[in-house]
Amino acid sequence: MKRMHALALTMCLWSSMAAADPVAEVTSPDGRIRVQLDINPEGRLAYRVDRDGKPVLEDSRLGFQFRNAEALLRNLKLVKQATREVEADWELPWGERREVRNHYRELRVSIEETVRAQRHFDVVFRVYDDGFGFRYEMPRQPHATRVEIEDDLSEFAVARPATAWWIPAGEWNRYEYLYQKTPLSEVSQAHTPITVRTDDGLHLSFHEAALVDYAAMWLRRVDGQRLRAHLAPGGKEGASVVRMTPFSSPWRTVQISDRAGGLVESSLILNLNEPNKLGDVSWFKPAKYVGVWWSLHLDTESWATGSKHGATTANTRRYIDFAAQNGIRGVLVEGWNPGWDGMWFGNGWDFDFTRPVADFDLPALTAYAKTQAVHLVGHHETGCAVSHYETQLDASMAYAAEYGIDVVKTGYVCDAGQIERQDSKGGDITREWHDGQWMSNHHLRVVQAAAKHHVAVNPHEPIKDTGLRRTYPNWVSREGARGMEYNAWGQPPNPPDHEINLVFTRLLSGPMDYTPGIVSLTGRGGQEIPSTLARQLALYVTLYSPIQMVADLPEHYAKQPEAMKFIRDVPVDWDDTRVLNGEVGEFVTIARKARGSGTWAIGAMTDTQQRPVEFKLDFLTPGQRYRAEIYRDGEGADWRGDARFRFVREEKIVSADDTMAMTLAPGGGAAVLLVPLP
Repeated sequence: MKRMHALALTMCLWSSMAAADPVAEVTSPDGRIRVQLDINPEGRLAYRVDRDGKPVLEDSRLGFQFRNAEALLRNLKLVKQATREVEADWELPWGERREVRNHYRELRVSIEETVRAQRHFDVVFRVYDDGFGFRYEMPRQPHATRVEIEDDLSEFAVARPATAWWIPAGEWNRYEYLYQKTPLSEVSQAHTPITVRTDDGLHLSFHEAALVDYAAMWLRRVDGQRLRAHLAPGGKEGASVVRMTPFSSPWRTVQISDRAGGLVESSLILNLNEPNKLGDVSWFKPAKYVGVWWSLHLDTESWATGSKHGATTANTRRYIDFAAQNGIRGVLVEGWNPGWDGMWFGNGWDFDFTRPVADFDLPALTAYAKTQAVHLVGHHETGCAVSHYETQLDASMAYAAEYGIDVVKTGYVCDAGQIERQDSKGGDITREWHDGQWMSNHHLRVVQAAAKHHVAVNPHEPIKDTGLRRTYPNWVSREGARGMEYNAWGQPPNPPDHEINLVFTRLLSGPMDYTPGIVSLTGRGGQEIPSTLARQLALYVTLYSPIQMVADLPEHYAKQPEAMKFIRDVPVDWDDTRVLNGEVGEFVTIARKARGSGTWAIGAMTDTQQRPVEFKLDFLTPGQRYRAEIYRDGEGADWRGDARFRFVREEKIVSADDTMAMTLAPGGGAAVLLVPLP
């Protein structure tokens, strides 16, 4: 009995320490979100968050684990604090919307150790109406200018029982996994964004912003519903992050919304990045593109030279003609340069990015494409020989620009942790992670080198998006998830809920080059793609990218002229985006207004369940009539068998006073263009 009493007393004392009185606080501009900081009797710094008076995050610790130095975790005191309110709206040169509202309240606290080294640092919180971000700012230290960070000890302790949608971090296949739906208490180690819905319906997304000269943040569940940051491993340097003071960490972000769609509509990640450093980027043109990519995944053509070579002069000319006939700006050609013959996977030391192979006449193709108002899209696959690529980086971007190539798709095909780094010619090769500090810096070197030559960049097998497209608007898209190629050969292919999960997880970080529009609905060896025809059209609206591939083969589009009409007509750049309805992993309907136009596009998708959807058109201009061009699932459509191809195109006249209703087939979807009438 005495032992139980002692245990109860200990738990009571621990609880009082864990929930110390706040030493600082800040609220969102609308007053609904409140962030409080406290320092307990051990000198441990923590924060907690509530919304509308209800807890969102319980006490969550802050600090660092260092290599060869004591952790910055306890014996801390508050030195000073300051708050301010900022409203600095801005405009995206291209994107999901044109105008971005940037309104937040900021709390800056200066923290100092009370013993030994008396190191000091600031923590800065920015609180918006739709969430918050915080980062560490490390000024010059009295005894150390070089800081080696083993780990970030930031925590996110979710206060209410919750479900999570997540993919594992630290595994071999980078970010290319199907999303798991589990209780938050069963998450192991996850990439961000990780999306959470509490049992009472609050939606949270945990991620980071402005990942510069730093290792990416993974999230480990340490107990219950407490997530703790874990930095991607270091390579040659050993520690995950090595920096000279002063420096700032990336922002650790939490988006908050009553509805799933509110996460998609949030601009918090972009707002926490620095403004455009490139100036005028009107030379980048959001557009659609075609190419030999799908045939390579079907294994009917190859990257390597020989009888199956896809990147031939004649074949590329055929794609240029197809693009010109359909008003498509770009033609991507993979396998155009030396290095593809033999084993190139994870072995890219033979790649040359400044000359074509013999059967690819780049000067002639460039000249021909220009007569057709078409641009070639470049391709730089590194095979993970990243230092080898960097020796050619400036020359390769200059070479691309010389031939009118203003977008380059890069690639980093190898297993996670196998990036090859060589700091001097003939030196030792060390291994790095795709999302470690060295690769974080590499991607910025690529984007900056490309910008000098007015080239935009679209990396595959990339580091995750953290909103740096605001700072470097030529970083236009990326992969970073399980894409359409898994429908060609994946076991299993992407199930219908995968693309809906992407909307509410991966796409929260930024644009994705998913390569939609496979109207043949068939992969390698006759493998069925789990999708209806109408759903393939919906992907152009629901999965945002300013460069969208028309990914199927020209001969397949010839068999689906009505579907091809929508693909020709759908815009890729937007003035506004609205999520009309949706739930994570179940269904979604998104409306987007075309940039500089009165046209709206709508895309809807569902999981394996047939689903009626209904939405108001009150976002349209009052008093204006529109021609609704509707592409939807036909009677009896289904994501399995020949029913995949059941498809209807119809038109009607609508206005802002109308409501649109339709039934989505299992695994199906719908796409609508709303064109204003004179």
